[in-house]
Amino acid sequence: MKFETVKDLQQTAVDTLTSSYSERWEGVEGTEQTSVFVQFMSSNDLIFVVLGVSLIIWFVLLFFIIRVDRKVAKLEKTLDEESTS
Repeated sequence: MKFETVKDLQQTAVDTLTSSYSERWEGVEGTEQTSVFVQFMSSNDLIFVVLGVSLIIWFVLLFFIIRVDRKVAKLEKTLDEESTS
């Protein structure tokens, strides 16, 4: 029974992804030919993109909540006026 060490296994590792998928990435030649959005995504770290999207979502939710609160306050005011009359 032959036992191989970890060092021997690491030296025999073969890069199969590069050889298998090298023809499939032909559409991604360079960022010069891509759109402005793709250039922006590739030039910045993705954490900033995620942060920006999450901030936009939070601001939209905050705007929606404030808008609904104003409408409910208006409805409460009209109901109070109708009930006192």
